Amino acid sequence: MEIAYEPFIISDNKTKLQEETIYQFLKRSYWANKRSKEKIKKSIENSLCYGVYDGERQIGFARVITDWATMFWLCDVFIDEDYRGKGIGKMLVKSIVDSEELKNLTGILATLDAHQLYEQYDFFVESEKCMRRLPEFLRK
Repeated sequence: MEIAYEPFIISDNKTKLQEETIYQFLKRSYWANKRSKEKIKKSIENSLCYGVYDGERQIGFARVITDWATMFWLCDVFIDEDYRGKGIGKMLVKSIVDSEELKNLTGILATLDAHQLYEQYDFFVESEKCMRRLPEFLRK
């Protein structure tokens, strides 16, 4: 899948992903700053991934984990700081939730600060049902 939002391109072609760009952003994030390069690489290999590009430069990313039948988890969404405020994040999320593969699945995500963005795409807060288990290396 490749969608043009001039002058940007959103693509799920993993060969275009720039792993170092993804790693550098995620290590600055509040949610993935303890992940190693190896964990990030493996997560990309085992997920549906979307890159956003301005020419050859990767300026955004999102990762989707799914069973392809009932649900998907949207995670690791980012837009380069220099490109924020231009609606690129909205284009990325819309491309994902409207895709043929995902539009009829239950979508789940976690965010501390982007509720308004995701509410535009019919996500809603349901905190009473959510539970989480941290990996062993974070519980020590």
